[in-house]
Amino acid sequence: MQNSPDTHFGRENVSPDERQKRIRKLFDTVAPRYDLMNDVMSFGIHRLWKRRLVNLAAPKDGQTLIDLAGGTGDVALSMAKRGGSIIVCDPSRSMMAIGQKRKGAEGIRFTEGTAESMPFDDGSIDAITMAFGLRNVTRLGDALKEIKRVLKPGGRFLCLEFSRPFAPIRPFYDAYSFVVIPRLGAWIGRDAQAYHYLVDSIRGFPHQDELAQHMRAAGFTSISWTNLSFGIACIHIAQNEPS
Repeated sequence: MQNSPDTHFGRENVSPDERQKRIRKLFDTVAPRYDLMNDVMSFGIHRLWKRRLVNLAAPKDGQTLIDLAGGTGDVALSMAKRGGSIIVCDPSRSMMAIGQKRKGAEGIRFTEGTAESMPFDDGSIDAITMAFGLRNVTRLGDALKEIKRVLKPGGRFLCLEFSRPFAPIRPFYDAYSFVVIPRLGAWIGRDAQAYHYLVDSIRGFPHQDELAQHMRAAGFTSISWTNLSFGIACIHIAQNEPS
C-alpha cells in the first residue's frame, strides 16, 4: 500500500519529512559498512540480482541512465562498463562519497537528489535503475511520477526490490529477517536499530502485483516483473509510453 502521511519508521509513526531525515541519517551512519553488510546478509546473492538488473537495462553508448538511490555505486559501475553516460542520484552524500572513491568511478556523475525530486529536465533520461531503494521513498506515488517525468518517451524504469517470497519458504525467510539480520547489523553494521528498520521496510513494501498497480496508477505501461530467488527479490520493468 502507498505510504500515508503518518508513515511507519521502525516502531514509530512519524511524518514523511521526519522519516526522510531519519532515513538519510541511517544511511549516512551505515555507509562505510553498507556493501559488506549486503554481502553478509545475502550471502553475496545480491550481486547476482544486480547483475541481472544491469543485463536487463542493457546500457548503450549514446544513452543517459540514472541509477537512482545508487549510493555506493556498484550498479552504476557495472553499467558504465557497458556504455552510455551513467549518473548516480542519491540523497546521502556519505554513501556517494564511498562510490566516488571506487575504481572506475571517474566517468560516473554523482548528483544529490531524492526519488521524489530529481535535478533533471523533463524527458531527458533513457532509463532509470533502482536497486533496493524504492521502499525507502517517503511518498511512493510522487516518486513514481517523478521517475516518469524525467524519462524520455519510451524510456524504461527498472526496479530491483525485495518482494513477497513464495509461500513454502516464507516462514524460514521471516525467521532469518527478524532474528538474524538485526543481530548481523549489530555485529558488523554496528547499528541493530538501522537493520530493524530495513527489515520493517521490506515487510511494509507492496508485493509484486501491488507494486505493478502503483506503477500503472503513475502512468507507466508495459509493466512486467521477474521473480528472483523464489520471490525474495523481484525486478519490475515499466515503460514511459510515448504520449
